Amino acid sequence: MPLTDAEILLQEVSAYLKPKDVAQIESALDFSRTAHQGQLRQSGAPYITHPIAVARILTPLHLDAQAITAALLHDVAEDTSISIEQIGEQFGKPVAELVDGLSKLDKLKFETKEDAQAENFRKMLMAMARDVRVILIKLADRLHNMRTLDSVSKEKSERIARETMDIYAPIANRLGLNTLYQELEDLSFKYLYPNRYAVLSKALKVARGNRREVVSKILEAIRQRLDENHIKAEIRGREKHLYGIYQKMQSKSLAFAQVLDIYGFRVLVDDVPSCYVALGVLHALYKPFPGKFKDYIAIPKANGYQSLHSTLFGPFGTPIEVQIRTHEMNKLAESGVASHWLYKTSEVQINDLHQKTHQWLQSLLESLAQSGDSVEFLEHLKVDLFPDEVYVFSPKGKIYALPRGATTVDFAYSVHTDIGNRCVAAKVNGELVPLRTELHNGDRVEIVTATLAHPNPAWLSYVVTSKARGEIRHSLKTMHLEESAKLGERLLSQALSTLGIRLQDIPDACWERVLNETSAKSQQEIFADIGLGRRLNMVIARQLAKLNESESTRTDTNYSGIITLLGNEGMAVQYAKCCRPIPGDPIIGVIKSGLGLVVHTHDCPSLRKGRGSSEEWMDVVWDKNINKLFDVSIKLIVANQRGVLAKVAAAIANADSNIENVHFTSEGEYTALYFTLQVNNRQHLASVMRGLRRIQEVIRITRVKSIPA
Repeated sequence: MPLTDAEILLQEVSAYLKPKDVAQIESALDFSRTAHQGQLRQSGAPYITHPIAVARILTPLHLDAQAITAALLHDVAEDTSISIEQIGEQFGKPVAELVDGLSKLDKLKFETKEDAQAENFRKMLMAMARDVRVILIKLADRLHNMRTLDSVSKEKSERIARETMDIYAPIANRLGLNTLYQELEDLSFKYLYPNRYAVLSKALKVARGNRREVVSKILEAIRQRLDENHIKAEIRGREKHLYGIYQKMQSKSLAFAQVLDIYGFRVLVDDVPSCYVALGVLHALYKPFPGKFKDYIAIPKANGYQSLHSTLFGPFGTPIEVQIRTHEMNKLAESGVASHWLYKTSEVQINDLHQKTHQWLQSLLESLAQSGDSVEFLEHLKVDLFPDEVYVFSPKGKIYALPRGATTVDFAYSVHTDIGNRCVAAKVNGELVPLRTELHNGDRVEIVTATLAHPNPAWLSYVVTSKARGEIRHSLKTMHLEESAKLGERLLSQALSTLGIRLQDIPDACWERVLNETSAKSQQEIFADIGLGRRLNMVIARQLAKLNESESTRTDTNYSGIITLLGNEGMAVQYAKCCRPIPGDPIIGVIKSGLGLVVHTHDCPSLRKGRGSSEEWMDVVWDKNINKLFDVSIKLIVANQRGVLAKVAAAIANADSNIENVHFTSEGEYTALYFTLQVNNRQHLASVMRGLRRIQEVIRITRVKSIPA
């Protein structure tokens, strides 16, 4: 009589665990069976078959008794009346924490499925950062669900397959769990593209038979040549997994018949020197494809994977993919982070892998803390999980793995948050490059920093890593609040002065009353809200004046109530793009909610259209010593002659101005050139325009408020 799945599970754990651990697992098996009594899966099978299957997926990885116990109980708290506390009492706190990390947040209500999915993943991630066994159990749970997806509706199966393809398969890959990763991808492919899967699967079976003779011939030739050179090696034939073949067909627009490297060969040797000797022997046997060699031994992948990869010209012109690695590297390649439980050797490699995994999890937690919400974080995570990676070097030779498309700013943040926040320039391979420059394999990157520098909002348009994006947003938000608070304090001080009260004379008791009435947490919050336009300075001033009426200190000075722009207000002061004011222009300020103080020229047309209550308006003037570059737009009508643009650009540069943007339109024999320039003030602009008028081809020059699209 055949053994049941439960009996097979107990046999499997008995092979590597102590009798007391096996007894705990047997107890958990009985506990789970009783808890799920009467429950059925959608296939009609008893529910207990699922946790047993999940536990059996984990036994080849030799996970410990706590993890196998948690795998058997992972749905008990979620689908039965038994609580996490009861599981803790019965099986111990570590098991209860594992189960809790795996339990969904079904008791909470979310607006959309996306919100629920993101929040559930956030909770699992936090548990995973504390204990990586959480994700190992979750991946096993997801794999068994994928194996039994035929039992659910087409809509649900596609949704689960998409989630698996986007998140769980890449996580398995990132943790080095190669076998799990490939099966998750193939099953996702099957349910997302059933017709393509069926056609490709059938074609692969036919090809397997047709190419058997060629494969055995190559295998024998490799074995013989390695023996002749006294290299002790184990050689295995290897077949690409189905989704890997499909990806290659898609990315290179190939038909199945054109994908010649479906089969590869893995050469396992005893030590690292033998890897390189074997590579030389194989390159002498079959010519290598130029540019198709990768050394992941010297530069391991982010998930700890190490191997030599080379593509060779085989017999009949067939490309052969060869992987050469040590036996230890092969164990790590197959089991990844689970090697800690599976193997007791090569502790240096395993510890290095665990350190990389821990760093990755910590960076995810930092990104989570900086993200606006769980859905935003999940989108960033998908970018970080994208398998294509770029390996770059620091000036001291340290290797950093970044997603493809990463820029010098992403690199700066991967080194350290402070390096990212203070970076002002970058050198790639010794040459200064723009910060938005994309990095490539082997680049040597050096970041130039400045003590007073801070992140630029424009960086958000080109960084790709979630760490960089989260840190930039967090820093900008903090900086914005600080700058807005300084501006708000000045605005409130001005409003109080018009009432004859000095801000510093307001007693703490008055502030406490105002904080209670406005539900604000601190004076700083009140100042920031005023600076951002969320509260009106006159309203707060009158509240404070009323509370302070009996003891207010009147001043004899006739305070003008004018705000002086110093140029260092940062994001708390915006200069309107509809009129582009520069020092020397008559100006006025308007408080807009969420933006703070927006400065316009007096004659701005959009200002006249939107004129509102007088309390929203502020008198503002330029400080005499303001030191800041301002954008200004000019229009030139020039004759259509060769070299005129170069002459104009040279004149602008000679006048110490920068060109931010240029746009032109043809007007018959003439061309209209529109420039956005950076100038210090009106005098500087006048100097630029004088220089441009000296150019013979310039017919007319005027300052314009904005540039046409």
